[in-house]
Amino acid sequence: MPKLNAAITGVAHYLPERRLTNADLEKLVNTSDEWIQSHVGIRERRILDEGLGTSYMGTRAVQQLLEEKGLDPKDIDLIVCATITPDMIYPATACLIQDDIGATNAWGFDLAAACAGFVYALIVGAQFIASGAHKKVVVVGADKMSAVINYTDRNTCILFGDGAGAVLLEPAEEGFGIQDFIFHVDGSGRDCLCQPGGGSLHPASHETVDKGMHFVHQEGQAVFKFASSQMAEVSARILERNGLTGDDVEILIPHQANKRIIAACARRMKMPLEKVLINIDKYGNTTDATVPIGIWEAVNTGRVKRGDYVVLATAGGGYAWGSALLKWAY
Repeated sequence: MPKLNAAITGVAHYLPERRLTNADLEKLVNTSDEWIQSHVGIRERRILDEGLGTSYMGTRAVQQLLEEKGLDPKDIDLIVCATITPDMIYPATACLIQDDIGATNAWGFDLAAACAGFVYALIVGAQFIASGAHKKVVVVGADKMSAVINYTDRNTCILFGDGAGAVLLEPAEEGFGIQDFIFHVDGSGRDCLCQPGGGSLHPASHETVDKGMHFVHQEGQAVFKFASSQMAEVSARILERNGLTGDDVEILIPHQANKRIIAACARRMKMPLEKVLINIDKYGNTTDATVPIGIWEAVNTGRVKRGDYVVLATAGGGYAWGSALLKWAY
């Protein structure tokens, strides 16, 4: 069987209506709109209502995707959901999405790689297309970060928001679709960005709750240094490996963690910021949803067209980081 190229052939997103602005956060912690915007580039972020979970957002993103593509849910072969805020530890959020949309012929699973999760899941899903096993794979990136944020911790509560994005992967014409990827992990960063409580090491207890171990813990300077250097380096390397330069790339769609980290990545790739998708100001860091939301925005604002080279770049807890090179197929 000849190798099949996998391509993104559709994209959709979901964002909650509720906005949490910097002015709102000024009432909760000792911070200011000026400081947040100058240091991380965020003006507001979206927050999902209580009583709703990550699957709610993922389901709506996939439903929009199917509607726009005119697909029957029964046509989907596989659902891969990248998330670190599943509705429950198990079953997988992909199972909940599968049931909610009526994709009765699909199987699925979750993938957890923190902020790198969606791009990892995209490449995992693409293997099922490349092997010929499947023809329609849906990859979802979704997180309800507000569920694991301590809104008395000014170091983390200013950063994160909620959202979801979904893409459809299908076989591509020769030369189009996903061209290459480079991924890395370094577990020595395990304590710098993590959620200490709730797993098998520290199961939920009165003690873990009292100590705030179920909230995101981040050592800001260490994470900033890691992400600024490694996300930039791997993105530059994927261009070099494929004989390309920043001039050849139409758009860079990076993980939206910090505007300064994004700028460092663009500089290393020798790309002007005008060719970089930046929406952190509107949505904050939605973790697994940042890249698919960015893809949706690029498509719907006409910033990418058939034949364009697109680079996806990401970095997050683990440490986990990587980059993917695509030649846009539609």
